[in-house]
Amino acid sequence: MTEKLFTPAQEGSLRSRLGKGAVWTAGGQIVRTGTQILSVVILSRLLAPDDFGIVAMCSPILAFVLFFQDLGFGQVTIQRETLTHHDVNFLFWINASVSLALAVILILIAPLMGTFYGEPGVASLTSAMSLQVLVYGISAQHNAIIVRRMEFSTLAMISAIGGIAGLVGAVMMALYSRSYWAIFAGTMATTVVVSAATWICSGWWPTRPRISDRARPLLNFGTGLTAFNLLNFFGRNLDGVLIGRYWGVTELGYYDRANKLLLLPLNQIMNPLARIMIPMLSRTVNDPEQYRSAYLKTLSLVLFFVLPGIAFVTATADLTIPMVLGGQWSESAEIFQALGFAGLLQATNNPTGWLFISQGRSGDMLKWGIVSSSTIILAFLIGLPYGASGVALAYAIGEYLRTLPLWFYLGRRGPVTAKNLIMSLGPFIVAAHAGLLAAWLVQGLAPGGLISTLLLSAGACGFTHVAFVLIFPSGRNVVRELGFMLKGKTLRTT
Repeated sequence: MTEKLFTPAQEGSLRSRLGKGAVWTAGGQIVRTGTQILSVVILSRLLAPDDFGIVAMCSPILAFVLFFQDLGFGQVTIQRETLTHHDVNFLFWINASVSLALAVILILIAPLMGTFYGEPGVASLTSAMSLQVLVYGISAQHNAIIVRRMEFSTLAMISAIGGIAGLVGAVMMALYSRSYWAIFAGTMATTVVVSAATWICSGWWPTRPRISDRARPLLNFGTGLTAFNLLNFFGRNLDGVLIGRYWGVTELGYYDRANKLLLLPLNQIMNPLARIMIPMLSRTVNDPEQYRSAYLKTLSLVLFFVLPGIAFVTATADLTIPMVLGGQWSESAEIFQALGFAGLLQATNNPTGWLFISQGRSGDMLKWGIVSSSTIILAFLIGLPYGASGVALAYAIGEYLRTLPLWFYLGRRGPVTAKNLIMSLGPFIVAAHAGLLAAWLVQGLAPGGLISTLLLSAGACGFTHVAFVLIFPSGRNVVRELGFMLKGKTLRTT
């Protein structure tokens, strides 16, 4: 078995590879995000809030299981400087074995889930989700191989095809049976199509199980990431469990739609971008200047475009959510607005994981996970007596309080310091808040009419955001980078 299958692409400079990767990833995510937004809109009109609530009740246990089945080994494959067939084969069989065990466990605990929530549909849906666990588990290493090789065009096409498959599967099932099974059909179709494509495109096939000579360091790195993911899981999913248990399926349905509507576009940008940045940063970690420049310039460009969008929809949620999802979802608007403030900071804070992983700092990542998850859970408990809106508001306040401590903790080691983060990324956060305020104020001044109000709010938000960005040197540098790119050149990383 040739080890060239695991050799990262070397053609072109880092600047060229990053630029091409961004273009391909953006294209793939436009399709993927478009299909998922269409799925949310169409299914929100075909299904009842209770159907989404049932799926939201099952989602935390599925996410919990998926964290355990990967064990961080996908990132191990991506991050390691050298890799052999025996290393990947060892990790594949661990993933496959754990996935099978977890699928069985999921089936066994399904009745308990139904009893816990008092919803019979939760039990049957949880059992069905064991199929997703199996399919995902046997393709995790194949996906990691493609990411490691930085074959971004392949990843983009797989992502787009998977998104289309999920949309078609969900809508067809919804037309046949207007129930929560339509949502499951969409996710299952995406999982099967993406997994099959990664097997074919990776070009790698497992052989008989065998322990790698480097099993211990591989397991140690993966264990640190898994422990962080486990803590992060509790911090990110306990909100749904608590709301569902104490406020019921309808309240959870409103919360879940608001959360998904905000996080869906954000995740569809940041998650694929992580597939570009982690392998690239891992290959340049020994060149601090190039490493720092690649991270800060890339993330600055992303924030320049993403944050004003989050600011606009947060300011106008009481208008946009009923328009997009229908009047029956009006109660999600207040929840969405609280989560939107958290989203302004999550767009900056979540990518810090790229730095921890690419620098091999899984231990530091775990320590921060303990602090972060503890404060998130505390916020949920404080906000729970006030319903889903209270949980969302408490979570947003916690995100503001954690941001600077995270930046200083991360920056104490490695090429990217807290000062770098504050000077390069801070201006975009300030500008986004100014844009949000402008969009909110314009609503009271705009003439009658929903569309005209939204257009004026969007214009005010965008203009104010750009104006504030241009005040700061790092903001002006990003605008110059955009001009450089519009002239047909790729992103400069040095």
